[in-house]
Amino acid sequence: MPINITMPALSPTMEEGNLAKWLVKEGDAVAPGDVIAEIETDKATMEVEAVDEGTVAKIVVPAGTEGVKVNALIAILAGEGEDVADAAKAGGGEAKAEAPKADAPKAEAPKAEPAPAAAAAPAAAAATQTAGPAPTAHGERIFSSPLARRLAKEAGLDLSAISGSGPHGRIVKADVEKAKSGGAAKPAAAAAAPAAAAAPQAAAPKGMSEEAVLKLFEEGSYELVPHDGMRKTIAKRLQESKQTIPHFYVSVDCELDALLALRSQLNDAAPRKDDRPAYKLSVNDMVIKAMALALRDVPDANVSWTDTNMVKHKHADVGVAVSIPGGLITPIIRKAETKALSTISNEMKDLGKRAKERKLKPEEYQGGTTAVSNMGMMGVSNFAAVVNPPHATILAVGAGQKRVIVKNDEMVIAQMMTVTLSTDHRCVDGALGAELLGAFKGYIENPMSMLV
Repeated sequence: MPINITMPALSPTMEEGNLAKWLVKEGDAVAPGDVIAEIETDKATMEVEAVDEGTVAKIVVPAGTEGVKVNALIAILAGEGEDVADAAKAGGGEAKAEAPKADAPKAEAPKAEPAPAAAAAPAAAAATQTAGPAPTAHGERIFSSPLARRLAKEAGLDLSAISGSGPHGRIVKADVEKAKSGGAAKPAAAAAAPAAAAAPQAAAPKGMSEEAVLKLFEEGSYELVPHDGMRKTIAKRLQESKQTIPHFYVSVDCELDALLALRSQLNDAAPRKDDRPAYKLSVNDMVIKAMALALRDVPDANVSWTDTNMVKHKHADVGVAVSIPGGLITPIIRKAETKALSTISNEMKDLGKRAKERKLKPEEYQGGTTAVSNMGMMGVSNFAAVVNPPHATILAVGAGQKRVIVKNDEMVIAQMMTVTLSTDHRCVDGALGAELLGAFKGYIENPMSMLV
């Protein structure tokens, strides 16, 4: 029978995406693992692989189509020995979502209604084909690959009772096969437990309409630049953060002289390979390490807030804000407290380069337990950053500056840096935030302690 290919959900919160490019055409044979399409999310372009074997009978959604809803039918495969023409006519029975039409030419006059909010940033990549809409358990969607859903259906297995081993707990083929032999089922109580209800939120206040804004300016004195997916997502997440998180701010000045001297020594001592140093440490690399070690030392601050529990993290996964055209993204250094400065430096260079090219995988920029935003290289001396849920903290780092300070009752000149910790006051109180910032300051001013 025909196999429906639907728009995959690349994250639990994804609602739609752009079908950027087809890498196959009608009549092409595909096998499991073949890359068949590219889907654009707000911050990355993801490759989509085939799950089943067959022949492309019909491409339903053309390349370049924007706003394709998750689970909308995008193509049809003819199975082995099946007539392609018949499959093209018969396919689409299970995918009820209507495929969006390609964008029509935009009118010159802007509409007064604001653009709809974009879906949140995508997470783990998913496969394309599906044997029907993703199942739900007590109203919460169960994330599983289309092949896993089909195999579970054929075997009469309840997906809600299967433990997923894929990214972010996604159920894959191996989990279903393991469940058939009785080895992967969750405890019955856990499978039946309903998801915790999300706390009700007040409707977001609306700003001025576009029509009202444009009336304030002389006609012809401006141009309209449509919001892209990244800018919509940034706006949505920051608005949600400020509306739901009670921010609390703590600032401290750190002396950098010892850190700069150690950094210079370590860079001079770097081994060379192909006439290039194996690493080149930046102040930001050392800030990342210091923040990770501070969270290790103050574990009560390495948390995330939920309505029912405090999530205490076992490692410090530090997100680092990277400016890219149209917005920013926060690639994550995982288990940063366990890594050498040289490893952090090289990982950060690789992540930063691929972030600017929009080539990061979702698991490389989603999650994390805290974040660092450094605007010091832009000459900014002091600022406060917005907490990015599910983080409870974010560290804003200012520029190193020569200042007159008092040491031993004498005025001396020292290289100083102001940092501001923004915290979610629901789970990191003022005293706890001050303790965390004190631990961070200790590592910055005594940088040798980061090496032992």
